[in-house]
Amino acid sequence: QVQLVESGGGLVQPGGSLRLSCVASGSIFNIRAMGWYRQVPGKERELVATSSSNDNTNYADSVKGRFTISRDTAKNTVYLQMNSLKPEDTAVYYCNAEAKPMSLYAWRNYWGQGTQVTVSS
Repeated sequence: QVQLVESGGGLVQPGGSLRLSCVASGSIFNIRAMGWYRQVPGKERELVATSSSNDNTNYADSVKGRFTISRDTAKNTVYLQMNSLKPEDTAVYYCNAEAKPMSLYAWRNYWGQGTQVTVSS
């Protein structure tokens, strides 16, 4: 089993910045990729940014140039630096990891419980 815990969410004014963190724990063999997704009521969960091996990153068009994803592989941690925040960024942000636990041979996706980000004046 792999557990993901997000932190860093909160209330911020438009144009402000926020930094999210996610730490993976448990009996982990390896983590292939980590990323951030977000969801608002009544809509599907959508990709925000992902980070895999060799510094390969992918961003949603709506956050390019404003958000930056980074990883500390030694600490099984992924960060999301969010700048120039807009009200449209308001959502619950979920951490995701593609990981292989010690007890399983297969790779699986794991999710955190989410952290609320609210952008409002």
